[in-house]
Amino acid sequence: MNRLSKFLRDEDGAALVEYTVLLGILLVAVIATIGGVGTWINGKWTALNSALP
Repeated sequence: MNRLSKFLRDEDGAALVEYTVLLGILLVAVIATIGGVGTWINGKWTALNSALP
């Protein structure tokens, strides 16, 4: 019974889940940003390549 009450009062697991979710959101944002920048650079590179003789 004592272990059960300790487990229910423990908040370390909840904090770990929150940080894991935050890390996942940041990872998705970074990947989306890298993809967007890559697409933008590819468009600029293609425009420059077609402008050269």
